[in-house]
Amino acid sequence: MPMTVRDPNDVAAYDEDMAKTWVGPPPTLRTRIEIRDYDPEWPRLFEREAARVRSALGDRVVRLEHAGSTSVPGLPAKPIIDMVLELPDSSDEPAYLPDMEAAGYTLAIREPEWFEHRVFKGPDTNINLHVFTAGSPEVERMLRFRDWLRSNPADLELYLRTKRELAARDWKYVQQYADAKSAVVQEIIARADAAAR
Repeated sequence: MPMTVRDPNDVAAYDEDMAKTWVGPPPTLRTRIEIRDYDPEWPRLFEREAARVRSALGDRVVRLEHAGSTSVPGLPAKPIIDMVLELPDSSDEPAYLPDMEAAGYTLAIREPEWFEHRVFKGPDTNINLHVFTAGSPEVERMLRFRDWLRSNPADLELYLRTKRELAARDWKYVQQYADAKSAVVQEIIARADAAAR
C-alpha cells in the first residue's frame, strides 16, 4: 500500500504509476479479482518458499514472514502468498538480486521512493515477495495488521466484507483493488495501535 493512496478509479494515474514501478509491462486483469475460501495449504506453500529464499540468501535474511490474507487462518483471500523479507539494505540489489534470480525468482516491482520496496514473483508458486530494509516501519505495519486480524473476529469480518465488495468490481490493475481497501485497513490498524498503547 503506497504512502499516498491514489484514487482507485483514476485509471490514467495507475497507467502512469504502474509503468514507472513495474520491471517490464505491468499485468492487467482479464477477469474480476478471485477471493477463494481459506486453504490450509497456504501456510505450507509459504514455508516451502521461505526455505527456498533462505537457501538462496543465507544469513542475509534478517526476517521472513508470511503476511497478507493467506496468513490469517480462516480468512478467504486471493490465492497469492504474500511474504515479507527484510534484508540489511533492500536498495543494494547487487547484494541479493543475482542469487534470487538464480533461485528462479523474478524482480517485478521496484519502488525506491517507498521504503526501498521491491517485489519478486516466484518460480512456481503465485507469490508476492515484498522486500524491505530491516527495520522498515512498513513491515511492522503489515505484521501488526496480520496479527490483529488473527485475534479480532469483528475486524476480520469487516475486512472480508470489504474485500468481497471490492472484488466484485471491475479493475484494470490489482493495485486499484488494493488501494480501494486502504481506508478500512487504516481504520483496523488504528484500532490495533490503540489496543497496543
